[in-house]
Amino acid sequence: MPARQYSAAMPTTLAVTVGQFSDKGRKPLNQDFHGLRLPDPEQQHSKGIALAIADGISSSEVSHIASETAVKSFLEDYFCTPDAWSVKQSGQRVLVAANAWLHAQTRRGPYRYDRDRGHVCTFSALVLKSTTAHLFHVGDARLYRLRNGQLEALTEEHRVWLSPEQSCLGRALGINPHLEIDYRALPLQVGDLFLLLTDGVHEWLDEAVLLALIDAHGDDLDATARRLVLEAHARGSPDNLTAQLVRINALPDGEAGEVQRQLEELALPPLLEPPARFDGYRILRELHASSRSHVYLAEDEHSGERLVLKTPSLDLRHDRAYLERLLLEEWIARRVHSVHVVRAPATSRPRQYLYSVAEYVEGQTLAQWMTDHPQPSLEQVRDLLEQIARGLRAFHRLEMLHRDLRPENILIDAGGTLKLIDFGSAQVSGLAEGGMDPDNPVPGALAYTAPEYFLGEGSSVRSDLFSLGVIAYRLLGGDLPYGAEVSRTRSRTAQLRLRYRPLWREDRDLPTWVDDVLRKAVHPNPARRYGELSEFLHDLRQPPPELLHRTKAPLLQRHPLRFWQTVVWVQLGVIVLLLLR
Repeated sequence: MPARQYSAAMPTTLAVTVGQFSDKGRKPLNQDFHGLRLPDPEQQHSKGIALAIADGISSSEVSHIASETAVKSFLEDYFCTPDAWSVKQSGQRVLVAANAWLHAQTRRGPYRYDRDRGHVCTFSALVLKSTTAHLFHVGDARLYRLRNGQLEALTEEHRVWLSPEQSCLGRALGINPHLEIDYRALPLQVGDLFLLLTDGVHEWLDEAVLLALIDAHGDDLDATARRLVLEAHARGSPDNLTAQLVRINALPDGEAGEVQRQLEELALPPLLEPPARFDGYRILRELHASSRSHVYLAEDEHSGERLVLKTPSLDLRHDRAYLERLLLEEWIARRVHSVHVVRAPATSRPRQYLYSVAEYVEGQTLAQWMTDHPQPSLEQVRDLLEQIARGLRAFHRLEMLHRDLRPENILIDAGGTLKLIDFGSAQVSGLAEGGMDPDNPVPGALAYTAPEYFLGEGSSVRSDLFSLGVIAYRLLGGDLPYGAEVSRTRSRTAQLRLRYRPLWREDRDLPTWVDDVLRKAVHPNPARRYGELSEFLHDLRQPPPELLHRTKAPLLQRHPLRFWQTVVWVQLGVIVLLLLR
């Protein structure tokens, strides 16, 4: 059977040729299992192409079940993970779940105390996404890469040698409740050939033989896989034998996803005036206009639902990165499911123009609320922060960062529920792997942006936490914890010289420990902030005992200017008294 070539009509799609073959060899049962999953083009962009190979251990009568389960569950469950997750996150989550299931099956069976006779297998997988190869490996199979005539082993065997002749598996699926997975990410090149071989093959064929057999069959990878298996058998391999080969024929340019396709296909919208009809919507009124976008209240003519439409401004219609971020807002809103995140309604109606749609929330921004409530109680602030944190956690669970958290991007509806909006600066791990990462090095408003962004460092959950800490500081009556100095610092040394401005005020009845909690939340060094949103909120509601016993700071620390003014007046008073004498 000829090798199968998988590609799409679009030249920007990843195209590969795959060959596979497996045989029981000299054993009565084939305990190896292998598989390939090539999804539809849209999911191929978000999740990639996956190959997996597993090898059951010969001492177990059920290891062939473990091998089949491991491969099938990986190829099925990996593609069910959220599109926003990175390959590493998706693959590891799926493998940990498979390992737990296999280990539980052994614990329920007759060999619960003999792991070598349970549901145990080795496992290796290769996920090809965009221009990167992602490797997952547990056990003693081997993955090779052939590039420019050079064969390179990409994995190590997890075997423990008891003697020069005897060894056992140190790591495998199902052998322990805890799973340690080897993971690597490697850049792809056109012409790369990857080999996945069980130990029944690679232990009997050295690199010279592998290269000769690959050269002999050229582009017919099914024939090559079959020949590798037969040659290992002929050389005396007593084991089951499986080989998978995949060659990279073409690589995408990173512009093949849903957002990019819309960018190419949709026309730029005209300026809209009520009561215009536009793409199935009736424009009711303009909500906001700026140099970046126009935001309208619209009514869906089919459902009657009131929605918000955002269209690009005339100034930015040719800024591709901005247009990507505009479309990204709706892509994210359709995938983050939380009452504290604005949603994007599903629609099957074809779209003619480039714009984003979101639910309409009748209410006010947190910035407007802060103007109306200049001195909220600590309990009110806690409630607001906890709602914001729930929305952020919905992002973080999907490996997304908001990156533009500020009062203007938080809405409060008539019932008091907070909702996060404006996701144009968000970072999505899964999309970044697929080649989409709009150029936005310092996202969001400078006053709320985490210091690490100004150093060109990577984002993390602690970056969103910094923005939440600044919002907390402002709600409790401050301006900004470091004034406007954060955005002016361009080195770690300069940032460490920043001085937190204490929040203590004579007209506010705030516990002294609140400043200690906020100081940690907005520390310039992300490593010294809270690690999780829940830790910050916990300390804001139930502070550590060491903070509760802190006394009120002296006047010099709370109000330096007032302290020195008092000193001057006292000195003047003393001078006047002396003169009168």
